[in-house]
Amino acid sequence: MQILTNRQVEQKIKRLSYEILENNYQEKEIILAGINNNGLNFAKLLENQLSKLSEIKFTLTRVLLNPAKPLDSEISLELPAKDVKNKVIIIVDDVANTGRTLFYATKPLFNTLPKKIEIAVLVERHHKSFPMKVDYVGLSLATTLKENIDVQIPKKKTDWGVFMS
Repeated sequence: MQILTNRQVEQKIKRLSYEILENNYQEKEIILAGINNNGLNFAKLLENQLSKLSEIKFTLTRVLLNPAKPLDSEISLELPAKDVKNKVIIIVDDVANTGRTLFYATKPLFNTLPKKIEIAVLVERHHKSFPMKVDYVGLSLATTLKENIDVQIPKKKTDWGVFMS
């Protein structure tokens, strides 16, 4: 079942971009750190919209981790630690569920001192097991644990969508 159409996803991106700018309008640079592939794809969409609205410099990077087994391999940020020091970092993912992936995504930032860490997601589910507060939410859903949320953001804008199965 489709819960967000391509037009609705685009509207969520615009709204989230305005919220991010309202809370960070005095910054010279904001780092958007997308988790793995879907998080990075969503971060690119946010960066594109944010760049249309502001003169702030936006830097994209990726957080690499294995969500199923976060301790089995290194969790890394593609940017060097010195590049995030004293900067606003927004960790970006497509879906927040238990908060575990978001929790482990902050690990590479422990070796530096960012100015602020915020979290942006397109869809937030209400199954938190980890103490992660999402700052920017496109859509908040109450789902069962058996339901699955699939965010599709391919290159062709007309194919964007969020589906629940």
